[in-house]
Amino acid sequence: MAAGIDNPTDPEWVDDVLLAGPADQVCLVLGAPVDRTMLRALVAERIKALREAGLRAGGSVAVCLPPSLAFVTNLLAIWRIGGRAALLDHRLTAFEVEQAIERLAPQFVVNVEKSSGGALRAFQDVQEKIVARAEGRPSDTSHALIQLSSGSTGPSKSIGRTASDLIAEIERYKAIGAGVPAPGERIVSLASMVHVLGLVGGLLYGLHAGVQLVLPGRMTADAILDAVAAGPEPTTLLGVPFHIELLAAVAEPPRLPQLTGMTTGGELVRAQVHDAFADRYGIRLGNMYGMTELGVIATDLFGTHRPAVLPAPGIEVRADDGELHIAMENSPYVGLVDPARWSDGWLHTKDAGSVEEGTGLVRVRGRRDSQVSIGGLKVDLSEVEHTLAGLPGVQAAVVVYGKAIEAYVVLEPAAELSAVQDALTERVAAYKRPRAWHAVEQLPRTATGKLVRDQSVLSGAR
Repeated sequence: MAAGIDNPTDPEWVDDVLLAGPADQVCLVLGAPVDRTMLRALVAERIKALREAGLRAGGSVAVCLPPSLAFVTNLLAIWRIGGRAALLDHRLTAFEVEQAIERLAPQFVVNVEKSSGGALRAFQDVQEKIVARAEGRPSDTSHALIQLSSGSTGPSKSIGRTASDLIAEIERYKAIGAGVPAPGERIVSLASMVHVLGLVGGLLYGLHAGVQLVLPGRMTADAILDAVAAGPEPTTLLGVPFHIELLAAVAEPPRLPQLTGMTTGGELVRAQVHDAFADRYGIRLGNMYGMTELGVIATDLFGTHRPAVLPAPGIEVRADDGELHIAMENSPYVGLVDPARWSDGWLHTKDAGSVEEGTGLVRVRGRRDSQVSIGGLKVDLSEVEHTLAGLPGVQAAVVVYGKAIEAYVVLEPAAELSAVQDALTERVAAYKRPRAWHAVEQLPRTATGKLVRDQSVLSGAR
């Protein structure tokens, strides 16, 4: 099925697509195993609680919970009732949550009453509470899910997806085949369940396919590797480049014969990090190109085409004046009418790229708005950034344009900025080089681990 479809879907899709399966099959491991009997019972409890609070089919709920069994059961219960769930990242500030709730106007908010917290906890034990909002409005669209874009280049957008579109993405994972975890295997997910990679690629696909979803106890390298070692089944890690860097920094990882590969999304992994990870673990490192607007778009799960990716089955990609466009039946944006983002059945990704004739391989070359004109000459900031990030002595880098090209750099402990500048001079033409340099201790990242390229946010990192 095409992306962005809006076929009517009965709430029973939750039973048929996500909860069906052998009663004693362990489907989740969040500290302790959860089999399907237990999950169905917990979802039924939440359905009862939400209905008693007043939620009906067509109603709207904002879910602001950390990764937890409560997050999973409330989400499935809202969908089973026929409601719309808006996911708010629990790491947002109270001010950001308030702004999002004001914008989305849900009838109910499910948030934390009590939890076992901790900054590095990958999941929490949560006691939730349901708060009714008299000023909230029922859903005025057919969307089952509302997510906020990562906001890596500016304010986030509200993105809606229907149940039929989510089911189509689950089927897309199945159709990709090799490299996607098979029934009976495990996913140790490091990706946030609030965002599309962890939500659909981890939780929803895992529930549907009979793949056990495991969250490590803590988001540390040792805890992640312990989670892999805890089961004998073939295991795939699912995360973003930040997690690869974390694991690549382990000097001598334990032998883990069940670890078959890692799949990453979000942005391209730096070459030296890719190589360091491959040296440490000797497993496949796959790349995935996707967007909140439609989920997985293209993959290279065995690193065969790196840095290119092959469109997922059913996805049509074209390059239009250097910008990637994806065939998409309906606009995914809620409350936004902007033909520069979707028109005539095509999503305008704002990503610069190309599609290879004959093979269909897609090259993503960074954000289209990363291209600027300097003295009449085009400069691709992502090209400069990738070159800079690949230099010896550089841990991470972001290149942006204000009044001039500026570089924000995190250096290795013994590295000198002047040496990095000299190395870049050898590799990049003068008109492309940064005019302002900022050596910082840390670069801001979005909740999904992407580097932030919003200059107003970056200036706070100096």
